[in-house]
Amino acid sequence: MYKLLFLLVVAGLPQAHAQTVHSPSNKLTLNFRLSAAGEPTYQLQYGTKTVVKPSRLGVLLQGQPSLDAGFTIAQIDSSRHDDTWQPVWGEVKSIRNHYQELAVTLTQAASQGRRLVLRFRLYDDGLGFRYEFPEQPGLTYFTVQNERTEFNLPADHQAFWIPGDYDSNEYTYSTTRLSAVNSANIEAIQLKSAPQRVQTPLMLKSDDGLYVNIHEAALVNYPAMMLNVNPQTFGLSSQLVPDAVGNKAYLQTPEHTPWRTIVVSDKAADVLASKLILNLNEPTKLTETSWIKPQKFVGVWWEMHVNKASWNYSDASNIKLAGTDWNALKPNGHHGANTANVKRYIDFAAKYGLQSVLVEGWNVGWEDWFGNWKEEVFDFVTPYPDFAVAELQQYAAAKGVKLMMHHETSSSVTNYERRQDEAYRFMKAHDYESVKTGYVGRIIPRGEHHDGQWMVNHYNRTAQKTAESRLMVDMHEAVRPTGLHRTYPNWLASEAARGNEFNAWSSGNPPEHETILPFTRLMGGPMDYTPGIFQIKLEDWNPERNKGKQVHTTLAKQLALYVTMYSPLQMAADLPEAYEKHLDAFRFIQDVPVDWDDTRILLAEPGDYITTARKAKGKDEWYLGSITDENARPQTVKLDFLTPGQLYEAIIYADAKGASWDKNPMAYQIRKQKVTSKSVLKLQLAAGGGAAVSFKPENR
Repeated sequence: MYKLLFLLVVAGLPQAHAQTVHSPSNKLTLNFRLSAAGEPTYQLQYGTKTVVKPSRLGVLLQGQPSLDAGFTIAQIDSSRHDDTWQPVWGEVKSIRNHYQELAVTLTQAASQGRRLVLRFRLYDDGLGFRYEFPEQPGLTYFTVQNERTEFNLPADHQAFWIPGDYDSNEYTYSTTRLSAVNSANIEAIQLKSAPQRVQTPLMLKSDDGLYVNIHEAALVNYPAMMLNVNPQTFGLSSQLVPDAVGNKAYLQTPEHTPWRTIVVSDKAADVLASKLILNLNEPTKLTETSWIKPQKFVGVWWEMHVNKASWNYSDASNIKLAGTDWNALKPNGHHGANTANVKRYIDFAAKYGLQSVLVEGWNVGWEDWFGNWKEEVFDFVTPYPDFAVAELQQYAAAKGVKLMMHHETSSSVTNYERRQDEAYRFMKAHDYESVKTGYVGRIIPRGEHHDGQWMVNHYNRTAQKTAESRLMVDMHEAVRPTGLHRTYPNWLASEAARGNEFNAWSSGNPPEHETILPFTRLMGGPMDYTPGIFQIKLEDWNPERNKGKQVHTTLAKQLALYVTMYSPLQMAADLPEAYEKHLDAFRFIQDVPVDWDDTRILLAEPGDYITTARKAKGKDEWYLGSITDENARPQTVKLDFLTPGQLYEAIIYADAKGASWDKNPMAYQIRKQKVTSKSVLKLQLAAGGGAAVSFKPENR
């Protein structure tokens, strides 16, 4: 590792108002300048191509002069940094952190000489920058009203976007020009978005061949950043998520914002391979991490979505958490989280080598939880009468399987925070090592948003509290990730996007959805997408309630998702009986790892296709996933990532002839062939389909 620092004190030198910085290999150029009004601006170039035109920076404050103009440059710090670090788990064994840094200290003479530091880190694959507020007499406690962060784009790029909803990311993506961004006719899930407001990560493609991704890194003690789109100028401006009274963030110096990130390349695959966002996060403070275990799991979950079982134990109404005699309630007869059913999942996991079983609906309160905006719905420690905690603990232990806890908070977050310590003690006492949290509904405290500062702090506190108890966590309905799994490696995954479950009770996810998510939502961190649905037509589970419903995929594509959509926590989401009908295909789910030494993005185009190869942790085994949108397409894959001179057996799980997502989704074929690093694999992906391949050395 090396770091060289150069310091230039330039106070009183009016000519020192601009700086130019180049990335380590000169792929990118950053220009910083103060305007005539003392406004900080920046510009970003990729070679000769403009990524971001001159754009203003600044922070608007409540009740005092804003930090956006009237500045002079007091000091410039420039440094080079190059080191390599090893993630606890991930897509690659090691990550290089190589950048050129520029830190510009600005002063406002008209406002008690207040100081603001703008810190830029320029990598070969993009830019990160943030605002820093040093401790100083003129600025101690302050309230952020918004940022004046701009990303002025040079042209009307193609954009892959979802509405800038403060409370939900669970939308399908629209693909339009920036000038056509308009969510006015999109049905809101939680809060209606302003028509020209979009969420990050925002993926863009220019007509001159650049792929640009705008997001943020290390979201701590601050609201999430949305983007307002100007359809005339193609400019983007920050919009921070407000709190219940309209403010954005309450800060005390010294403090800093999250990093604003721009990943850019002339190759789509490079965007997916970027580790810029992870590099901008703080290293973990955990000194011992052997208890953090990437894993695959099954669960009492999908059967509720397909109307085969229920979360609630009874069909009673007007339930109160305290004082209800649960043993006196009449059971509805289709409660999924009963002891016998959970044992069935434990048996399946043990038989086929899956590590854990998730159980949803095990605890009292589900009769009266949705839509009532109640303060106390769950206590997270009281099981239903038909869920035998101690018996299931012993049964799972005897089978070598772990049970995964579920905490649906009903978005009554004040209630959850009061009960977290007791809930985690309950988990430890009954040998649970991981918890899936949920935040469905409107937030309590009332008026707060899922993506505001208050909730961001809750998610981060939960990651910290679970780490202190040596518990792993998977958060659903949370703010979209920003690379904090580097800091909290026990935070294995989040949902924070429209997952596979939407296929069960809505119009579903279009076939292109999974070809966009890696370029958008997954840029910030792993997603618990719940792949592996084998029974594509859902009428088989409940003909009356599931009429016409299906997952918009082929079975082979569901296998490929285990490779193309990275997560250290992967669910085999379907029911055991669905897998037992197709054990030959289920073998890929058994085999595919969830932790990797190397990842190669072989072919990629957002909204169209992705082909990814990954090397298993500590083994000379490779796994490949290839997916397409609604269009059938051939994919020719060079296998030069394999070890030279080594013969491998390739097992290819592919769409059968005549397969398609809409008419023949469950038609697949499995074939084997011998390959080397000089081989070329030809895959034929059906409409909405995919292929999955395992490569294992012959002479093991």
